[in-house]
Amino acid sequence: MREGAQLKQAGATHRYEVFHTDCPARDLVDHVTSRWGIWVLISLRSNDLRFYELRDSIQGISEKMLAQTLRALVQDGLVRREVEPTTPPQVTYGLTEFGQDIGEPLTDLFDRITRRLPPRGTE
Repeated sequence: MREGAQLKQAGATHRYEVFHTDCPARDLVDHVTSRWGIWVLISLRSNDLRFYELRDSIQGISEKMLAQTLRALVQDGLVRREVEPTTPPQVTYGLTEFGQDIGEPLTDLFDRITRRLPPRGTE
C-alpha cells in the first residue's frame, strides 16, 4: 500500500499530517472553517473592531457564539485581543499576521463567490 503525499512530506519537512485525527493543524482548520470563524476573519480583514462592532457586522451570530469563536481564533494565533484598561474595559480584536495570511484566500473565495452570484433581485 502506498503512503499518501501528505505523509511523505511530513517525514521529509516536518509538516503536519493533516489527515490524522490527532493533528493540531486540524483543529485550526476546524476553527477557521467553522460556521462563524470564516465570517470573523472576513469581518476583520480591513480593520480592527470592538466586540459589539464585530457582532453587528456578522448578522445572525449570538454574543455567546462570537465569544467562543473569538476565543478559539485568539488561541490559534489568528486574532489578537487588545484590552484597554478603562471602565468598562474596551476590547478590540484584529488579525495577527498569521490571521491576515489565512484570511487572504478566504476573502478571495468570498469575493469570487459574490462575483458569480446573479445580481440581487433577479433570482
